[in-house]
Amino acid sequence: MRLVVTEEQEELRGALRRFFSDKSPGAEVRRLMESTTGYDPAVWEQMAGQLGLQGLAIPEEYGGSGFGVRELVIVLEEMGRALVCAPYFATVVLAATALQASGDENAKRDLLPGIADGTTIATLAWNENDRWDLGSITMTARRSGDGWILDGTKTYVLDGHIADLVLVAARTPLGLSLFAVDGSAGLARTPLPVLDQTRKLARLDFAAVPARLVGPEGGAEAVLAHTLDIAAVSLAAEQLGGAQISLDMTVEYAKVRHQFGRPIGSFQAIKHRCADMFVQVESARSAVLQAAATADEDPGELPVAAALAKAFCSDAYFHTAGESIQIHGGIGFTWEHDAHLYFKRAKSSQELFGPPAHHRGRLADLVGL
Repeated sequence: MRLVVTEEQEELRGALRRFFSDKSPGAEVRRLMESTTGYDPAVWEQMAGQLGLQGLAIPEEYGGSGFGVRELVIVLEEMGRALVCAPYFATVVLAATALQASGDENAKRDLLPGIADGTTIATLAWNENDRWDLGSITMTARRSGDGWILDGTKTYVLDGHIADLVLVAARTPLGLSLFAVDGSAGLARTPLPVLDQTRKLARLDFAAVPARLVGPEGGAEAVLAHTLDIAAVSLAAEQLGGAQISLDMTVEYAKVRHQFGRPIGSFQAIKHRCADMFVQVESARSAVLQAAATADEDPGELPVAAALAKAFCSDAYFHTAGESIQIHGGIGFTWEHDAHLYFKRAKSSQELFGPPAHHRGRLADLVGL
């Protein structure tokens, strides 16, 4: 299994870092997180047209580039580093992955090209409570003529307030199934109050909303499980990017902030804390690289690698972001400093798709402990 980052992947990282540094500076992040939509349509268009990011992991026959999870996690890491405000995770990681895993050739040909070229913002609506468990899904679907009707509520839906396409998990007499809903089909969308304003969440209420079945009826369990494993790996990569920039900001500050006539980085206590942050970041990097390589080369082992990566990276990011604020001192607590934005992202992403304890429990079950 190849865990080394190639020269081409490093070139991709460099291009992404330059692009996001230009398009997502702190001032722009703050502007977008206060906006209703939460993203800049012009930048979204550039991400698709200039960089091909929306179609990066979509096969060429559906308008994408056909790259794997290794390349996808580089994108997510750099987006996490820059706190990019865009519906990328919902559209590319959740919706596009679920569509590809569904095995529904007609749905893939109809829906993936719009995602790949950036004209469709999509999301996956499956969670209904704070358990993040497929077994807790109660939403129902019933036949209506040649189609289906959905009734129920989904919550914590990433970018659900603006999605053009919503993939919905609901139960039918044959079991858990996946459905596609047009965003203009009459579902009620309610933006939710969030700790991390850079990531928008919504509650979606369905009352006799028409839907299209994606994949076989009752066949969504494995599709959703795979999608959520890819989401866990992708979120871990995003957390790695945030942890890395938190470390970088802290080390730079420790070099220039003076007390008692010396840089604070020269004090042993600060050195030890920065060294501990470094160990956390590099360990998180190893977990992400392993999980991405597993997704591409050994998908049968993906659930174990995904659970490990999400659990470890959640704690590593939260620890690193917290230490960053502490070492920055009083300035780190101010609204004007970016450290608190990363801390909020660290805490919210720690809980997204289940807290570390949830994934450690999954890991224990998977390995038979």
